[in-house]
Amino acid sequence: MTTDRATAERTAAEVAGIEVKPVAGHIGAEIDGVDLAGGLDAAQVAAVRAAVLRWKVVFFRDQRLDHAGHVAFARLFGEPVVLPRRGKASPADFPEVETTADRLELGGRFGMEHDEWLRRRRHTLLRGWHCDHGARVDPPAATILRAETVPPYGGDTTWSNLAAAYAGLSAPMRAFVDTLRAEHRLGVGYQPRPGDDAYVRHLLDHQTATVHPLVRVHPETGERVLFVNGYYVEQIAGLSRPESAAVLQLLLEQATRPEYTVRFRWEPGSVAFWDNRATIHLAPSDNAHLDHPRTMHRVMLAGDVPAGVDGTPSEALAGSEPGRW
Repeated sequence: MTTDRATAERTAAEVAGIEVKPVAGHIGAEIDGVDLAGGLDAAQVAAVRAAVLRWKVVFFRDQRLDHAGHVAFARLFGEPVVLPRRGKASPADFPEVETTADRLELGGRFGMEHDEWLRRRRHTLLRGWHCDHGARVDPPAATILRAETVPPYGGDTTWSNLAAAYAGLSAPMRAFVDTLRAEHRLGVGYQPRPGDDAYVRHLLDHQTATVHPLVRVHPETGERVLFVNGYYVEQIAGLSRPESAAVLQLLLEQATRPEYTVRFRWEPGSVAFWDNRATIHLAPSDNAHLDHPRTMHRVMLAGDVPAGVDGTPSEALAGSEPGRW
């Protein structure tokens, strides 16, 4: 971050009367002094936006947002996405809000208990790291997640700063990955059940795949971002399968190094607002055995089509068009 940008961020926070408190060296800040349900003035919106761009994910405590307030807050920063399909727990009157519970419905829909479905979907240590809807040609620009009910312990979420991860690569490696593109596909790495597998049929019927640059240029900050994750990336174009697997493993390990991450302990009323273009995150897997509910509400903001270092945009292969959900 340049001195000019840092000064501008501090000035914006001071003018808005809020406090931005970084919580880790490369990513994450808590914001005090703002009531999200009460509406934000222009100075506060500018300060929050600057903090999100700088720290990639920001956290608010003790907020009293309902669904309407959640959507209204999101609209200050972009256009909320309306998903064509949501789970039964999502509120019918607010199509922008997606509700998730700790016992997800998806597994049961396909003839498996949730635990089995999760094991088959996340069978490696890095598989769960993802950006939201990364297989789309236009992944969401940002996500705003609020906690309604959380367990008394466990259930934390972790984020990683992909701009810092890219900057931490050696110069020769940066020059190499700048030139590459990779296929992102829904359902990558899922391990099918023996015999008939209804979830495999679902994936085949709802294919979503895009060729994205392996390094994207952030449309607001101009930073180069290591556009890699464990859940969607299928293959680096132009490399053999063994070469691609080795490079992806190296880059995923780089992206999830502890120094580039922040871990957040949720409380009822907590809100996390992250830049989905510059982060990947890891949902918790340490609370499935606990007899405590975890209910979260998510609103995503529409994003643009990524572009690589050479300016070439992402190319949709199946299942998505820019601006159409």
